[in-house]
Amino acid sequence: MPHRVEALLTLTTADRQRLVEVWESAVRATHHFLTEDDIQFFKPLVRDAYLDTVKLACVRDGEGRITGFIGTHKIGVEMLFVDPAQHGYGIGRSLLRHALDQGASQVDVNEQNSQAVGFYQHMGFEIASRSKVDGLGKPFPILHLRLA
Repeated sequence: MPHRVEALLTLTTADRQRLVEVWESAVRATHHFLTEDDIQFFKPLVRDAYLDTVKLACVRDGEGRITGFIGTHKIGVEMLFVDPAQHGYGIGRSLLRHALDQGASQVDVNEQNSQAVGFYQHMGFEIASRSKVDGLGKPFPILHLRLA
């Protein structure tokens, strides 16, 4: 059953804090190639910069707690994170379908995050190209995916 996706037009302090919590727990569960130093490097960037550069949408549980979110810019999915306790319940699929309905058609994904690569390929994306480093020049190869 699809989840109700809502736009986050203005971020409250509580929403921002919860988004960072979801981001960090999801990264720890899926980005095994990152060190603790890497996570601590990216965390303030996510909290203080990246969340403000994208159009955000989220899924909430019955108590109103954010369980997953997606951030898009133009036709790109810039971030998609789901609380690991909620993996496998279709939240990521609902968020991605929402973004696709809004015109998204490409996503960059860490090559070492095989779970995410498989998810996007299952959702109809294919590899268009590869970069040896991420956008900050760090040694994390990026796959550039496009809708097939």
